[in-house]
Amino acid sequence: MLRSLARTALAARAHIAASPVATPTAKTFYSTALRSTAIPVGRKTGHIAYNSIRSFATESSTSADQDQEERVIGETKKKTFQAETRKLLDIVTHSLYSEKEVFVRELVSNASDALEKLRHSQLTDASLDSGKPMEIHISVDEAKNTFTIQDFGIGMTEEEAISNLGTIARSGSKAFLENLEGESGAASTKDKIIGQFGVGFYSAFMVGSEIKVYTRSATPGSKGYCWTSDGSGSYEIAEAENVAVGTKIVIKLRDECKEYAKEAVVEAIIKKYSNFVDYPVHLNNKKINAVQPLWTKDKNDITEQEHIEFYRYVAGAWDNPQFKLVYKTDSPLAISSLLYIPQRHMEVLGMQREEPGVSLYSRKVMIQAKSKALLPEWLRFVKGVVDCEDLPLNVSRELLQDQSLSKLRQVLTGRVIKWMENEAKVDPKTYNHFFEEFGTFIKEGVCTENESTRPNVAKLLRYESSAGASGDVISLKEYVDRMKPGQENIYYTCVPKRKFAEESPYFEEFKEKGIEVLFLYDTVDEFVVNNLRQVGQHKLVSIDAADIKDPVLDGSSSKDGAKDDDKKEEDPVAKEEAKLEGERVAEWFRDTLGMQVRKVDVSKRHMSHPAVVTEHDSPAVRKMMAMMSGAAKVGEDNLPPTPTNLEINVHHPIIKKLWSVKNQDPAFARQVAEQIYDNALIAAGVLDDPRSMLKRLNTIMEASLSASASSKSKDTVMQSKKIEVVEGEKV
Repeated sequence: MLRSLARTALAARAHIAASPVATPTAKTFYSTALRSTAIPVGRKTGHIAYNSIRSFATESSTSADQDQEERVIGETKKKTFQAETRKLLDIVTHSLYSEKEVFVRELVSNASDALEKLRHSQLTDASLDSGKPMEIHISVDEAKNTFTIQDFGIGMTEEEAISNLGTIARSGSKAFLENLEGESGAASTKDKIIGQFGVGFYSAFMVGSEIKVYTRSATPGSKGYCWTSDGSGSYEIAEAENVAVGTKIVIKLRDECKEYAKEAVVEAIIKKYSNFVDYPVHLNNKKINAVQPLWTKDKNDITEQEHIEFYRYVAGAWDNPQFKLVYKTDSPLAISSLLYIPQRHMEVLGMQREEPGVSLYSRKVMIQAKSKALLPEWLRFVKGVVDCEDLPLNVSRELLQDQSLSKLRQVLTGRVIKWMENEAKVDPKTYNHFFEEFGTFIKEGVCTENESTRPNVAKLLRYESSAGASGDVISLKEYVDRMKPGQENIYYTCVPKRKFAEESPYFEEFKEKGIEVLFLYDTVDEFVVNNLRQVGQHKLVSIDAADIKDPVLDGSSSKDGAKDDDKKEEDPVAKEEAKLEGERVAEWFRDTLGMQVRKVDVSKRHMSHPAVVTEHDSPAVRKMMAMMSGAAKVGEDNLPPTPTNLEINVHHPIIKKLWSVKNQDPAFARQVAEQIYDNALIAAGVLDDPRSMLKRLNTIMEASLSASASSKSKDTVMQSKKIEVVEGEKV
């Protein structure tokens, strides 16, 4: 009796569901009544429950129940793929995709398209209805080694199944889009349709030994069908009963692909590729895609909390974003992006180099995770999402077909630079804090960008200067805006600390004349200025450069504007004698120092030091050469010092006294000359190892102290004699 009643109920249900005149309301009423039908079974009461009519909004059936629902009832028709199609199928299965896991992305995208087609079609035909919520359901079964995905979308007729599934590279979505031309609401639908090539379904053969597709069109009165293939070159199609409107794909996984029957593995893949599709995705009755694609919303509609949560999701971080950018444009490419700058980065702790932080999407489906092609490497600290709807992807949707990615990279790079520049104008204090943390990345950008982009990156640089207090930084533009009238160059010095800069012999003249100097503290700054070379029409010049040409350094004025013309006019004869004397001193230094110097000149600088060196190696270059040579091997033989130009201050007391004693004690005079040269190298920051001069320095100090003691002793004796004579006279 129970079996008879069940058969009667099933027959009635099938009759009403297939009836072309039955309304959606009637079907829903019958479904509700049937679910509430109670049939006594012994001492218990059982409910007839049909998973094909159960709403997934409240509960979902298990994969076992779903496998029992559909049943082939019609004649099986066996068809063979065409020879070209078999070749394409082999390519898709073995060569098209770089990772097998993308079959999940492809099938979810197809399911999303099917739901979107139904939604759009219902705008003009209210009779189209699946009777189910617009959702995608995936179930995996490790025991049965199966992967099942089901949507309640537009479904397919027998002809559509043969056409779409039996022919590779025929895209039903593409054909649907072509038919949309001119229809109302077509624009919004086009933006949501993902498929283009008609090969995504066949990616399932990468992991499946057999695939069954149950499908039924949403058109009233449509029958259900079962399409089956093992991918070897043929497929079967037959009428089936108990098939829900939409499409259900059951994949029997290969032995080497059993991992895709694990819930955790599939969940990670869905979140990686398909977390932002338009429709809910359920895995074993649990909703997976809970994060909204915020980049599709208007920036004014996104709350601060939503920004924080989305940033933490895409960046895998726990802090809050420091800056955020919602960027949308239609030209030259349709771009929707949401980008963030973190509070800090991990490279500062000496950890491994950060990976790129921006992922590429197309129509909310991920194409490249942490894409290296979207932004230059120096912007790897930027986190977020870029969605480009009209990217010309290749068939696998993993690569681009032309140079559009290069264009996309150019557009995004320019926009990110402008974004940071605007942040600096809006909130200089916050930006300066950002630069303190991320300045190394900006400097890397100046060194690596092309000639056209480099000046824009340079606008983001910040440095201390001699005109400001310690800790205060300025941009290069600010420096240019307050340059002295007639000043041609931007002056800088590379030193580890501000104190070293202010005490530098090279800085004295600039300080005296009131010329601002930028203080560059990082080793990489030398490479920055060497790559940048100039800002606008103004060259970047180090204050330790030789023969600097600039009207403000011609000696005509000082810091307070006082003229040097009121200096006492020197006697021409005395001036010539002083010149010749200076040349003789320079020649003696040249002979004494030998190959250590290229040449020795009398300095024209205003300085209080005995000597300086010019035309020397960059300290950063010396350090890099030492690292390349190996720390244990660095030495005079492996890394010999490069000869420099020495400028001596003949008016300095040390030089004068040295010149007077050189004939009396040549050995001592030589040691003093070498020490003067080493001191100049230290001031320039290019002496590799100061320990090399310790022995000489001790000898000089010993001689100086001995001379001082001898002088004091002589003075004491003379003074004692004077006292004795006086006292004797008194006696």
